[in-house]
Amino acid sequence: MPGLDSLAIQLLNGLSHATTLFLMAAGLTLIFGVTRVVNFAHGSFFMLGALVAAHAVTGWFELYEPSVWGYLLAMLAGAAASAIAGALMELLVLRRMRGVPHLYPLLATFGLTLLMHDAMQAVFGVEEVFAPRFPGLEGALALGEAYFPSWQLLMMVLGPLVWLGLHVLLKQSLWGQRVRAATQDAAMLSALGVRPAPLMLGVVVLGCALAGLAGALQLPREPANLQMDMQIVVETFVVVVTGGLGSIGGAYAAAVLIGLIHALGVTFFPQATLVLVFLTMAVVLIWRPQGLARSRMSQDAVEEAQVFELRPASWGLTLWVTGVLLLSLWSWWQGGDYGRSLFEDVLVLMLFGWSLQIMMALGGLVSFGHAAFFALGAYAAALSHLHAAWPWLWAWLLGGVVAAAFAAAFGGLMRRSSGVYWAMLSLALAQSVWALASQWTELTGGDNGLIGLQLVTPANRSIADLVLLMLALASIWLMRRWVRSSMGAGLQALRDAPLRAQASGLRVQRMRYQVFVLSASVAGVAGAMFASFKGALFPAVASVSTSVDALLVILLGGVHQWAGAWLGSGLLTLASAELSQTWAYWRGLLGALIVAVMLLAPQGVMGLRWRRLSLGSAHD
Repeated sequence: MPGLDSLAIQLLNGLSHATTLFLMAAGLTLIFGVTRVVNFAHGSFFMLGALVAAHAVTGWFELYEPSVWGYLLAMLAGAAASAIAGALMELLVLRRMRGVPHLYPLLATFGLTLLMHDAMQAVFGVEEVFAPRFPGLEGALALGEAYFPSWQLLMMVLGPLVWLGLHVLLKQSLWGQRVRAATQDAAMLSALGVRPAPLMLGVVVLGCALAGLAGALQLPREPANLQMDMQIVVETFVVVVTGGLGSIGGAYAAAVLIGLIHALGVTFFPQATLVLVFLTMAVVLIWRPQGLARSRMSQDAVEEAQVFELRPASWGLTLWVTGVLLLSLWSWWQGGDYGRSLFEDVLVLMLFGWSLQIMMALGGLVSFGHAAFFALGAYAAALSHLHAAWPWLWAWLLGGVVAAAFAAAFGGLMRRSSGVYWAMLSLALAQSVWALASQWTELTGGDNGLIGLQLVTPANRSIADLVLLMLALASIWLMRRWVRSSMGAGLQALRDAPLRAQASGLRVQRMRYQVFVLSASVAGVAGAMFASFKGALFPAVASVSTSVDALLVILLGGVHQWAGAWLGSGLLTLASAELSQTWAYWRGLLGALIVAVMLLAPQGVMGLRWRRLSLGSAHD
């Protein structure tokens, strides 16, 4: 049991960490409030500020002198670099995506995350950069037998000062009043003659500068490295959603809450710290679905979702699907073990993407944590084989049942949430599953994973591949049949106009709940297949990147295209496989491809007009 001295130190650490979280959350809140974009690349601006400041401090620009002003100048250089990068993001990406569904800019900013990561790796290298301590604050404050760094005391004071400065800026200045007006009713502000473009540019620049400053402020206590982006951005999402989207005050309160919970977790439950953080967010959102500070942002009009492409005479569409199928079969037949592995990857990812497409396209629910059910199915199959020697087919079924059971319990808690809040709760579940998989070493093996799985062997691999192919083809047929059924029509009605659907007598919450559980069960089966074919399982299967893979699959192929998951999985798997073998910075190139698709074809490749490609029919 820790002593009072250690407990006091951890609480102070929590308050110091709260300043970093608040700087990140304040910038993200400002950007979302005006642009309605959840900036997934916000962690990249944090990392950019840290790396630029670190190299400036250690002599890259020869700015550093052993003085306070030299160190401060380096930190401001980091914030300025992030501000410039943010301006480029707004001008080249966000400005060109106004009016599109909010999910598309989110995926575009994820592509920017990949692109910026590889760009920074090329410029700064892969080594950590250690900066000296801040001049004049190298010492520590004695608390009994423990010591607390003086720099972190300054960080504790800085948080309230930044909040006060933002409060004065937004309340007292004309620019701030316009920002608050845009947050509450952007259409009315535009009608009054205020140009939205410069306002949005200024907000994005300020938000990214705050992120860069937060990164630079980490230098006296930790090195700058290329893993900083994803480590901070998920926790920032937690703070923003817990505090309430669009509320600076709520973001500060949530930052303090999450910082203290994190500190207490380190002290009392070191193996479950991340789980405690996400459970805190889940409890707050269940209690107050709009966060601690109920936002007064205007509710955007319900977007008119696009209908599914169901034109049987479009031979261009059929050609795309047939081409992906034939390419997959050719890989299986002629590619040896590598080709068969690629074939299996395409179809497993296709089923995983299809499970999310069911929920998004029909239920209108967006999930940032669909990897939770994928991972639950994978671990259920792996553990059933290791401890009970279950065969592969029964293990696949068990994966679907376990994922459906968790979804049934979790969905009951999420009934009051929707939109971004639903998406963040799903992210909380996925991160909790990831934390448990990483830390419950007795069951999951932790980072060492579960290896040596013999679910699919050379003797039964052909049969398993055949079953996988049949399930993939059946999913396309089921989607096409489902959207034409009365159940499908009802789901699309509640997706497009939930209030009208409820007024018409449809049981909206119950139908969404059923779609959610079905979607999770399919994801669980896909996860069980993944564990079977790979023969090993690691906690990364529940990571954010796995959830984003499912989103990319259906957005590349088209959310509202009946065979979009098939084409998207083929494009993503083949592109990743080829780029990883031929290009050192292949993730950055993949990120650029994602941004290009979101800009040029936000409805997915299958949403393109076939007549523009000379593939159309008379029906086009």
